[in-house]
Amino acid sequence: MLDESLLDTPEALSEADRRGLLRGAAEAGARVRTAVRHATEAGVQELKPDGRPRAVLIAGPGAAAICVADLLGTLAGAGSPVTRLAPAGVAPAAGALRWELPGWTGSVDLLLIATPDGTEPGLSLLADQAYRRGCTVVAVAPAGTPLVEAVQGAHGLFVPLATAPYEQDEALAASAPGVLWALLTPLLAILDRTGLLAAPPDALEKVADRLDHIAERCGPAIATYSNPAKTLAAELADSLPVIWTEGVSAGPAGRRFAAALAELAGRPALVAELPEALAAHNALLAGPLAASADPDDFFRDRVEEPPAMHARVVLLRDRPLGGLTAAPAARDLALSHDTPISELEPEEGGELETLAELIAVTDFAAVYLALASGA
Repeated sequence: MLDESLLDTPEALSEADRRGLLRGAAEAGARVRTAVRHATEAGVQELKPDGRPRAVLIAGPGAAAICVADLLGTLAGAGSPVTRLAPAGVAPAAGALRWELPGWTGSVDLLLIATPDGTEPGLSLLADQAYRRGCTVVAVAPAGTPLVEAVQGAHGLFVPLATAPYEQDEALAASAPGVLWALLTPLLAILDRTGLLAAPPDALEKVADRLDHIAERCGPAIATYSNPAKTLAAELADSLPVIWTEGVSAGPAGRRFAAALAELAGRPALVAELPEALAAHNALLAGPLAASADPDDFFRDRVEEPPAMHARVVLLRDRPLGGLTAAPAARDLALSHDTPISELEPEEGGELETLAELIAVTDFAAVYLALASGA
């Protein structure tokens, strides 16, 4: 059950936040600026690539690497294939994971390693494997970890992970807001230098500014009625989030939201892109998860029994109102099944800015949901 009173008590939220999630969300803009500085100090802006890589391979553990690969693949478009190397192993532990390069990997390809840990022997072996194939290696990981030595031995480029002092004492959750931006930002700068996508320093500064703006709008001191993240968290209490996305950049933002809900708040969620979502989830909204589909609700003990879980649509859009859109059809479908709908649409700006806003608001919402439900 969600303790909604906790949402409007900043002191209680701070006390419940043992993992530093709220601080990580609030510091996202500062994390981007620190990561840009680390990338500059590592020499990223002085790189002079011979041309675009044939393919970009991304390796790393957990939800953070999945999200980074998803975002970079979306932003790069069809310019160069971006492929995530999924790990194999018997457990999600640093020592158990192994990665393998595809057989076709060679000197015209680029390997990006993104990890908040850096102790994975499998990633060190992967860097060595890439060196033998002549593949360029770039890694973002904590300084002083075994991966640093492996990347330097492979004559690759290492960028220190932008971390905060309070994160040194315990393992970082892969879906924690600060982790995503610390891993993603240097890789955006690197792919900008290769010409694969547009993320120059001024664009990254605008991303940091937008993240600061969202932190002001969604911070713990802002009341629920004027706080979009707290409002969304309250709306999702006892609901199954059905996340529908519209627009190219909103897709990875929606998938990121689902991953954060699962890892941080322990909540399941479904995600699909419009217009295909209308057909994919029509039967779901018409079934027992619909708001009106609880035949035993009249006899339920309101005190002893928790309410039945019903679907709630969360519509994430990254395009302005008007033009070709499936949003009206999405609203009609949800309301025809008595399913409530929440909508998030960013303010105007560049692609990176609008994407950052969608991720930031939903990150705050996942954190508030986690704290208020005792996850």
